[in-house]
Amino acid sequence: MVNESNGNVAPPQELETFLPQDEKKDKVEKKYNLTKEKDVEEGDYDPFAERKLDNPTSNMDTLTHLLKASLGTGILAMPKAFQCSGLLAGIFFTILVAVVCTHCAYVLIKCAHVLYYKTKKPTMSFPEVAEAALDNGPQWGRRWAYTFRIFILVSLFITYFGTCSVYAVIIAENIKKVVHFYWESTQENFGIRIFILLILPLLIFMAWIKNLKYLAPVSMIANLFMAVGLGITFYFLVGTESLDFGKVAAVKHPSEWPQFFSLTIFAMEAIGVVMPLENSMKTPRSMLGFCGVLNKGMSGVTLVYILLGFLGYLRYGELVQDSITLNLEPHPDDPKIYEVLAQTVKISIAIAVYCTFGLQFFVCIEIMWNCMKDKFTQRPDLADYVMRTILVTVCVLLAVAVPTIGPFMGVIGAFCFSILGLIAPAFIEIITFWDIGFGPYKYLIWKNLLVLIFGLFALIFGTIDAFKSIISVYSAH
Repeated sequence: MVNESNGNVAPPQELETFLPQDEKKDKVEKKYNLTKEKDVEEGDYDPFAERKLDNPTSNMDTLTHLLKASLGTGILAMPKAFQCSGLLAGIFFTILVAVVCTHCAYVLIKCAHVLYYKTKKPTMSFPEVAEAALDNGPQWGRRWAYTFRIFILVSLFITYFGTCSVYAVIIAENIKKVVHFYWESTQENFGIRIFILLILPLLIFMAWIKNLKYLAPVSMIANLFMAVGLGITFYFLVGTESLDFGKVAAVKHPSEWPQFFSLTIFAMEAIGVVMPLENSMKTPRSMLGFCGVLNKGMSGVTLVYILLGFLGYLRYGELVQDSITLNLEPHPDDPKIYEVLAQTVKISIAIAVYCTFGLQFFVCIEIMWNCMKDKFTQRPDLADYVMRTILVTVCVLLAVAVPTIGPFMGVIGAFCFSILGLIAPAFIEIITFWDIGFGPYKYLIWKNLLVLIFGLFALIFGTIDAFKSIISVYSAH
């Protein structure tokens, strides 16, 4: 995030309010009639020189944040995803999803760089990029620019609100496993919904942290505990007993593939954070390029996702659960250390997810506060805290209503992230390069058409499959 821009004017924030401004800028006649992308940068205005940041992030800082955003709790569902695709198909499909998701994030940043010059703005949020693309695009699309911005904002809110509900379920599920393991008498009276409600005060406290600067050390703690949890998990997968290829399938029936894509897209997608990260960089151009920050980060993330998905499914086969940590139960004849390690994983993951909650929920808080802050000018701090408390409470109640991790993640991945992470960037690129050109043989059109088809596939079939899974779970009860 950027705290200040030139002068005393607050810069555009990620998920900035979509309410109309009191005074709208006059329409400026479009002055660009570009035939090549490089022509955009042939002017006196340099948005990167105009960008004034109090605490700009280095490339390494940005890479660390990107890894944290992408290597989140969704990775725990990768063995479940591999169960839906098969061992070999899972490797291929994971690479495919990683390439498409990374490319769409790349496209969004690239379009933002083009639009910086067109609009003479040094920074833009995701919704602003969407609006600017249509506002500076073909004549027929300009009247829809503001509507497109609202659509992106609402989609972001739904996406991250649902994601944080999943976080609440994951935290409670891991705590429940540990409590039930050591205190068996609690199993009858304390179900998952009770544990979700019990962590509500802790989540409210995390949401009360207003400044992202103060969330930075919390994120470092999250990374540390996630590393501990994953490290012990890998030990359980490969170090406790031999792996049997005979109990797993190489390729599953295509009817099960949609769930793989919805879970994997949920796990990998970080489209909501790429623009805030780029806006905070000291050298924004370093985000792009073949060996840029984005490609480096996603390459490492993809490797870890494949390893955990492959080994988790190979180790537990068809018995793999929605979150791999739920499979880490030692056998009665195992050494005592296995029992300690298994519970340590659950505690580590619970702490890591809890420490991540504040950063993820910041997205929802910013949207809501920007919509209502003008109505609470007398006591804004009190209104802010009340709003944060209510939002977290509703988020937790949603988790109580749907405490099934896998299908819930599937709905979010298929519906929300498909729209934001795949379909929207492809559409934005087509509009941004409408007057610049689509390249030889109009390859941008054909390439984005394939991305749109992939996104629609994940959206339609993944959403249907996820809702069927939720219905089947509740029908069984």
